[in-house]
Amino acid sequence: MKRVLVLDASQRSALAVTRSLGKHGIPVITADETPAALAGFSRYSQKYIAYPSPLQNPEEFVLAILHTCKNDNIDLILPMTELTTMLLLRNRNHYPEHALPFPDIDIDDTLADKYTLIQSAESLDIPVPNTLYIDNPADPQIDLKNQRYPAVLKPGKSWIEHEDKWLQTCVRIAGNSVEAAEILGSDPAFHLHPYMLQEFIPGKGEGIFALYNNGQPLAFFAHRRLREKPPEGGISVLSESTSVDPTLTSYARKLLDQAGWHGVAMVEFRVTPDGRPYLMEINTRFWGSLQLAVDAGVDFPWLLYQVASGEQTEPVVNYRTGIRLRWLLGDLDSLYLVLRNSKLSMLHKLKSFAAFLTPSLPGKTRHEVNRWGDPGPFRFELKQYLKDLLRHRR
Repeated sequence: MKRVLVLDASQRSALAVTRSLGKHGIPVITADETPAALAGFSRYSQKYIAYPSPLQNPEEFVLAILHTCKNDNIDLILPMTELTTMLLLRNRNHYPEHALPFPDIDIDDTLADKYTLIQSAESLDIPVPNTLYIDNPADPQIDLKNQRYPAVLKPGKSWIEHEDKWLQTCVRIAGNSVEAAEILGSDPAFHLHPYMLQEFIPGKGEGIFALYNNGQPLAFFAHRRLREKPPEGGISVLSESTSVDPTLTSYARKLLDQAGWHGVAMVEFRVTPDGRPYLMEINTRFWGSLQLAVDAGVDFPWLLYQVASGEQTEPVVNYRTGIRLRWLLGDLDSLYLVLRNSKLSMLHKLKSFAAFLTPSLPGKTRHEVNRWGDPGPFRFELKQYLKDLLRHRR
């Protein structure tokens, strides 16, 4: 039986992993850079460890994880964020063999780097937004006035290393050429690495969630977002399991098969109101609403553990659709943003309030954090939530 270290314990995905493996009797240690974190309060976390900030002190972080592996006899390390995953993969030769159930960093980069991903997708005839590639940020030579707006300015990488420090980037939307020029001039992310200028795709986000074992697919899963924070698009706070879309799955398979993928991945698309999908990006790690897949019958953490252990694992071909997952405090935040939005009608606000009070389908809706069998994480989350409310009122 392998001993597992779950990093980024403040993430809800870390809590889902901890609960999944703990219920299978796997020894789990949780860790994050804060003195306490969400998954660390789970009954299935045997121990919690605080490590140096991977953003502020990446070298110390890498050494601290190595120290933990040796002291606590860790066999398997599961990071939840892109930064911690990248830092570990860069230094994987320092860790126990097979401790990281991910491909080599070069393979990971082919999918995590949006710049190379979109180019690869075009070569595979996978629909992508109209894209202008800027190879040389120092001399972009873009005629901003002749672009269509709104336009999306998308850095190639989510994290860029610069002068021994890490910079987190974000996608920016420009409404006109003046805004685009301001963004490109002020955001250092567009000065350090190739980026793209893409057409804006209206519609909704949809994803295909996958698990591969050395190039062979083992499981696919899909869900739809019912409510998000912020309400106009963001983190899922109420979601529902759905059947996988065959077209989206075929596109996801083309990319993952070509990469010879190993481990988990989330392939994100934007689907227009008339049903046309466009590839957005691929996240090469566990996702925020992971618990929904587990509840629906696709236990990704347990499946990944079996893969990492060299156990024979049969592909998952069926799961329950119509299962809902609610992040209660996130949903409360989403409602608050609706109620304080002066642009929305009173009728819209009343409907949102009623929907918040009656979200459940009997036997089909579960809360993500607050669970009777493991109440510690919700007590911790609620305490932090109330502290933040009081802090903002002062």
